Amino acid sequence: MAKLNIVTYPAEVLETVCEKVIEFDRKLVKLLNDMYETMLEADGVGLAAPQVGIAQQIAVVDVGDEHGRIELINPVILEQRGEQIGPEGCLSFPGLFGEVKRADYVKVRAQDRRGRAYTLEATGFLARALQHEIDHLKGVLFTSKVIRYYEEEELEG
Repeated sequence: MAKLNIVTYPAEVLETVCEKVIEFDRKLVKLLNDMYETMLEADGVGLAAPQVGIAQQIAVVDVGDEHGRIELINPVILEQRGEQIGPEGCLSFPGLFGEVKRADYVKVRAQDRRGRAYTLEATGFLARALQHEIDHLKGVLFTSKVIRYYEEEELEG
């Protein structure tokens, strides 16, 4: 598995609306595996393809819960409700953290590495991570949703 380079802001690809994935082939499988390894090595809980310079609707998420590794291809949020406000960071914005308002519950439809459609329901931290990564695929960065940035001292606690 190859570790990929994580693109940092202000790279143009981060604000690009990504293309749908049409080919579910070995190249996609390799990319998903490489993205997952890269995310783990960077100590992240999610990584979207534009963050590794690829403008396609692909993301991986693993918040360390019972869902484990989630691969999202061409994801769509079908339903969202409730509200949560909490801390977010982004591997494309090293050292930057802020409070972001998100839905507390989401229902997402996506495809797996073989192109099969599935739905996933999530609440809390997983719902937050899914929304963050799906935003990336639309060219939306968490910095556009930050209510308040954290000071360095607040993060050290």
